[in-house]
Amino acid sequence: MKVVIFAGGRGTRISEESSLRPKPMIEIGGKPILWHIMKIYAAFGHTDFIICLGYKGWMIKEYFVNYFLHNADVTVDLSNNSLQVHHNNAEPFKVSLIDTGLDTMTAGRLKRVLPYVGNERFMLTYGDGVSNVNLDDLLAFHQSHGKVCTMTAIQATSRFGVIKMEDSGQIERFEEKPADSGTWINGGFFIVEPEISNYLKSDADDVMWERQPMDDLAKEGQIAAFKHHDFWKCMDTLRDKEELEHLWQNQPLWKRW
Repeated sequence: MKVVIFAGGRGTRISEESSLRPKPMIEIGGKPILWHIMKIYAAFGHTDFIICLGYKGWMIKEYFVNYFLHNADVTVDLSNNSLQVHHNNAEPFKVSLIDTGLDTMTAGRLKRVLPYVGNERFMLTYGDGVSNVNLDDLLAFHQSHGKVCTMTAIQATSRFGVIKMEDSGQIERFEEKPADSGTWINGGFFIVEPEISNYLKSDADDVMWERQPMDDLAKEGQIAAFKHHDFWKCMDTLRDKEELEHLWQNQPLWKRW
């Protein structure tokens, strides 16, 4: 099954890094977070990727075009301009790198890559989030309900400590960063049927995937949530990057390979 990954945004909330490179190319453990996401899918046998490029997309193209150089030992003989590759650590990835516009919104990016997907079911996610979601279970759930789209739903984690108190104002206890707020949010890791083309209108370039298309799917009862209760993390800020880096060094919960 093909996997479409949104990788064209400017990543302004992590501008310390994204001013130099596209957000999906920001590294965790010396590898772009995009690579980590692709490895998650590959662990379940999904290795055919379509990357929606935009901001600094040429950097993502160059990374994959020169992937074997980034991941192999080489000997370069400058006298005859030859290159010998040793210990090539290539991945079994097929990667289509599609320029979907600099400021195109996510619905437009998806609409622009549909010809590369073909008339078949596909997976879809964002280029900045990792998880230990079981993609086999996600697919089985999607097949069970027969709707156009399945979205992985996760419970939002509070960035702040909370106060537990009585109505009188008497404080009972403090909780630092509760594991969840009880609110379910979009965690990416979608499965989508080809009928999604009917929900991507002619003005899709100016529309967020998370607005009109998903709203229309919900109104027609054509989207379901796969509830994921375990690890999920989005790299939205520099602090998130540092937390992911710490996890990678100590307990990489998304590493299934």
